[in-house]
Amino acid sequence: MEKVDVKVQKLNPNAIIPAYQTPGAAAVDICACLDTPVVLYPGQTALIPTGIAIECEPGVVALLFARSGLAAKNSISLANSVGVIDSDYRGEVKVALVNRGQRFFTVNHGDRIAQMGFFPVYMASLSVSDSLSDTERGNGGFGHTGV
Repeated sequence: MEKVDVKVQKLNPNAIIPAYQTPGAAAVDICACLDTPVVLYPGQTALIPTGIAIECEPGVVALLFARSGLAAKNSISLANSVGVIDSDYRGEVKVALVNRGQRFFTVNHGDRIAQMGFFPVYMASLSVSDSLSDTERGNGGFGHTGV
């Protein structure tokens, strides 16, 4: 398993440093850093602070994902599906949570609200072309291969 150096700065003294929960975990858990609980009502979205900022090496992106337990048990997920933290961003990591369920959900200080993984970045060299190469699939889109 390849390792990457990531600096973590506590912006709030009560912030919890992200951590892997098991030796085989692919992502660190991110915790809420709150002075008071935040109640998410059905359909509501809230930006939850973590109290931390990070610095990834150039060529590395941190991606935020929903925690499967929160999604499966409480219908809580990330409003933007995947959060992107670029290597040159130095602000506070915040998590946009949305309640897709039927009941209110309370986020408390220290709750594990998301997970963050670290991935290599490939910069594309985009060029305009009048045509693209042919493939068997062609322009077959959504559902073209059946159910």
